[in-house]
Amino acid sequence: MDFGSDTTTKRSVAREFVGVLARLLTRHGNRVGALLYGTEVDTVLQARHGRLHVLNLLQRMDARPALSAPGATKLRDLLIAAQRIVKRRGCVFVISDFISAPGWETALAQLSMRHEVTAVRLFDPLEIDLPDLGLVTMRDAETGEQIVVDTHDRGFRERFAAAAQRRETALLEGLARAGVDTLELATDGDLMDAILRFADLRKQRSRLANWSGKPGRGGVASHLSSWTRAAV
Repeated sequence: MDFGSDTTTKRSVAREFVGVLARLLTRHGNRVGALLYGTEVDTVLQARHGRLHVLNLLQRMDARPALSAPGATKLRDLLIAAQRIVKRRGCVFVISDFISAPGWETALAQLSMRHEVTAVRLFDPLEIDLPDLGLVTMRDAETGEQIVVDTHDRGFRERFAAAAQRRETALLEGLARAGVDTLELATDGDLMDAILRFADLRKQRSRLANWSGKPGRGGVASHLSSWTRAAV
């Protein structure tokens, strides 16, 4: 999990997602571990079973600083560390906003060669389409610099939207090049609905793979689908 440039709201969504996923997996007898990243991989929780282990993971996430240290997030470092630390083949969920220094796409693709990788992309709609909110104080998550901007200025909003669209395009192209499944979680979205839609997509892909004679990859997706349907 990358916490390099996440806002407080993104962190809340990440924690909720991890809580749901960890409860689901441990309930079905799977072990759960985690690597936490701020400006470096600073926490490694070995994979274990049990409710207390899940609670420990969530507490570790809660205890992290509210604001990240200034500096460009290097998601590539987290992914390379995961290749080194996670020895046994398994399901890996990379939870991040993927706003990072270049180079993470190749590392993500390399990780997916050994593991079943899902990119869980956290995003805030306000980062893509900024409404007219008047004077707003904005903080650059990478440098820590704070500036006051006038969102009433139509020209500023248009420039902001154009820059956001370029970043969005580059990010999605990077995920496509990495060749991994992607689950997008919006800060204003319904978490359970997003997980259920993703589980259904994975089940469909698993059926197609089985029809083509290839091994299916729907185990986790099947658990997700049955658990979320029961929970709704």
